[in-house]
Amino acid sequence: MNASLDISVRGLDVNFGQARNVLTGVELAVRRGEFVALIGASGCGKTTLLNVIAGLVPVAAGTVTIGGAPPVAGRGDICYVLARDALLPWRTVTGNVEYGLELSGVGREERARRAATYIDKVGLAAARDLYPSRLSQGMRQRASLARAFAVGRSVYLMDEPFSALDSQTKLTLHDQLLGLWETSGATVVFVTHDIGEAITLADRVLVMSKKGIGVVDEIHVDLARPRSAEALQADERYHDLYRRTWTALKASAQ
Repeated sequence: MNASLDISVRGLDVNFGQARNVLTGVELAVRRGEFVALIGASGCGKTTLLNVIAGLVPVAAGTVTIGGAPPVAGRGDICYVLARDALLPWRTVTGNVEYGLELSGVGREERARRAATYIDKVGLAAARDLYPSRLSQGMRQRASLARAFAVGRSVYLMDEPFSALDSQTKLTLHDQLLGLWETSGATVVFVTHDIGEAITLADRVLVMSKKGIGVVDEIHVDLARPRSAEALQADERYHDLYRRTWTALKASAQ
């Protein structure tokens, strides 16, 4: 096995019931520490593929491995970040960020220290004692990111976590996610419908076919890191990659 390979999907078939093949013959390879974005038309199987990797959806045929082992729900080395922030309404920002650490058995003092560190990294220090009902949607997603990265997983599966945010807030969250990921060494598979988001964040953008056959095009994002989401808007290479991805996305829907 390739020691640098973190996620391997080979000849994957997924069925929902007896009459529908959701994914057929899907191939995917993600290197350790790589940030990969999955993009494609609604219904092409992006979230289903993410759920397979997480061990939430069974494999009908083919093989899937994460770190050399098959997917199992609840693995301690994987963190799944949902489209909704899923904060606990009865816990403050600090309590929510500490929750994952608490479930992992981290002691009280260490929980408090790590939670404070990650709350500060996402710019929520002034809101640490607020409950989710007092937070904007952008602040809630910052708290969700802090909670996810505080636990220090090796693989992050992210299903459109910024889809409900306005464009300006998205740019801020992109920078914060990049800052968290670049210091983590983690592997990320990120599902999105947003071409600009995919290019801003990823090392590779993988375009999935609407026909459910998986990845049909691959765009290598050769933009230097560290990146600034705002600065990229003025970079002609960013717009070239955007145009190429858009062309590939249109072709994948045919």
